Amino acid sequence: MSLHRPASALRALTVAALAAGAVLTAPAADAAPKEAAPALSATPAFLSASQLPPHPTSSWTAGPVTDGFPDELGLCVSTEGVPGHDYRHRRFWTDLDTGAVQLTVVAGTSAQAKALAQHYDDLIRTCADRIEESSPDVETEGRDYGTLPVEEGARVRGLHTETSWGATDIALLSVGRDGRTVTVVKWGQMGDFRDAPVAAFKKTTRTAVNKLY
Repeated sequence: MSLHRPASALRALTVAALAAGAVLTAPAADAAPKEAAPALSATPAFLSASQLPPHPTSSWTAGPVTDGFPDELGLCVSTEGVPGHDYRHRRFWTDLDTGAVQLTVVAGTSAQAKALAQHYDDLIRTCADRIEESSPDVETEGRDYGTLPVEEGARVRGLHTETSWGATDIALLSVGRDGRTVTVVKWGQMGDFRDAPVAAFKKTTRTAVNKLY
């Protein structure tokens, strides 16, 4: 990640991320009237540092909530092929090699948010194959850790990358939705699947979705 992150496969490959798979398009001019956008009581809330998977030797630090799309998601998730949205994100880091980021997006309708969440999950699901296609010197493996029964649902996945020169990184990513708001959470560090705190990250994902409103 851009903050306190090693020069590793995940970070080095961010610039090589390929275009998104499924493309979300705007409705045709003669389509049925749009669903009225429900009023939201407040802007979506973000995770706090204490709600990240505990690090065994270092505490988490949370950065400010910032407008824009975070570079840390660019390896697997991007804005390409998606109608414009107002993106907000928050970065987290430890004193060592572990970092995280949370993105929130408020769509115009619940239907659009559902499609956007599916699109992001599809990008994460196919990320390993796209990395290998673009970078023959990198071996990748993706894992599906299943869905979570929180609000309109969430799914957790894992991604391991290993380069021919020995750099190895593990990431956990999740996509969740509450009404017309989508959140994406990513945790990452050097290591492999044995180093992934899957149970703790699932708890973090549930908290992230529940905390939106």
